[in-house]
Amino acid sequence: MGIFDKGVKKTNQNFFQRLSRAIVGRSRVDENVLDAIEEALISSDMGVETTLKIIDNLEDRVEKDKYMSMDELVDILRDEIGKLLGVDGAETPEPFDFSKKPYVVMVVGVNGVGKTTTIGKLAANLRAKGKKVVIGAADTFRAAAVDQLAVWADRAGVEIVRQEMGSDPAAVAFDTVKSAVARDADVVLIDTAGRLHNRIDLMNELTKIRNVMRKVIPDAPHEVLLVLDATTGQNAYQQAQEFSKATDVTALAITKLDGSAKGGVVVGIVDRMRIPVKFIGIGEGIDDLKVFDRREFASSLFSKDDIQ
Repeated sequence: MGIFDKGVKKTNQNFFQRLSRAIVGRSRVDENVLDAIEEALISSDMGVETTLKIIDNLEDRVEKDKYMSMDELVDILRDEIGKLLGVDGAETPEPFDFSKKPYVVMVVGVNGVGKTTTIGKLAANLRAKGKKVVIGAADTFRAAAVDQLAVWADRAGVEIVRQEMGSDPAAVAFDTVKSAVARDADVVLIDTAGRLHNRIDLMNELTKIRNVMRKVIPDAPHEVLLVLDATTGQNAYQQAQEFSKATDVTALAITKLDGSAKGGVVVGIVDRMRIPVKFIGIGEGIDDLKVFDRREFASSLFSKDDIQ
């Protein structure tokens, strides 16, 4: 089983169970098959807009070749999904530009999506690659968040900068970046509060964090990584919209893909927001955060084995 097969297994099964019912006994793609594909894509939470875009392209291809086989159909689906996910045009992009040192990543997302866990796993991933990492615990409104992050920092073997509960998040971010520069760190990961009840408050807080970090590193943050939970389906898209209004989101990390039949939401969000996915979470283990590969993801999403 490949890396991404595990992450999209439930989505894959859900899709092909629906599709198989429509194609049993058929030798070619017709209107009924296209309708079944449309229903299956929407059921995977790809979103109506993105689904219709895929169906329109499929209809054009089918019009040219009335006797397209099921194997050809799956290949086309893979190709279409791969194209939609290709925001940055790279096949397997290096997630961070390590020529910038330290490379500052501000991590945002609502509570419960796996933001703190993602930071811990990412720190471990980078540490395993020989990078010196410093974590900033700037979610000072939840004791559990800071304590959990400290546990992950210890597991990953990286430094964490923290202050008392209720401290100014921007002050924590400032101290973290200063510490990272002094220690010649390669990467800084800044956790932020996961509150979305008031967009203005969120925007002000994230703007303040960004501004104080720029007093130390003028172009910080180099990345704003939004963490989304795949199991929430279209709600994840709504969160992406809200955070994009509050700050300049530059990349996505999609968690809990292994537990969701809604993996299509990854495609829908990227298609509509034009923000690249850089990481996916496919399990609870410290090694279960993987660098995203759009073609491998598309291949796993539409595995031919499931329609034999």
